[in-house]
Amino acid sequence: MLGRRYDDQVCSAARALEVVGERWTLLIMRDVLLGVVRFDGLLASLGIARNVLSDRLAGLVEHGVLERVAYQRHPLRYEYRPTAAGRELAVVVVALMQWGDRNVPSPDGPPRTALHATCEGELVACLMCPDCGEPARPGEVTTRSNRA
Repeated sequence: MLGRRYDDQVCSAARALEVVGERWTLLIMRDVLLGVVRFDGLLASLGIARNVLSDRLAGLVEHGVLERVAYQRHPLRYEYRPTAAGRELAVVVVALMQWGDRNVPSPDGPPRTALHATCEGELVACLMCPDCGEPARPGEVTTRSNRA
């Protein structure tokens, strides 16, 4: 059984969960990626407790997922901008959103659709093989151990 931390797991997914595995963290990243980058905006959007939001933001900054940037000097206030690592989480957020739309659907349909900013086509999260250029469908993914 997994404990509260995954330090003994030799697994990239477990290490990633140490950074983004708490439910509020992915919801914070969803909102930041949508452009809600100020503390008060996140607080209002998420309905999260101030201390929980503060803790999660501090952790995301500590792990290099967000950067804290001053936007006002008097009083000093910050916004939270995604780093390159944070922007990469868009793939995870979109994949999770689309999985939810398919497997835990709302009776009112999907609340949001991911679009390509350039052409406004609907995006589809998928695994793509860089060697052959083909998408990998469910059941076509295997792994190999890189440990001796």
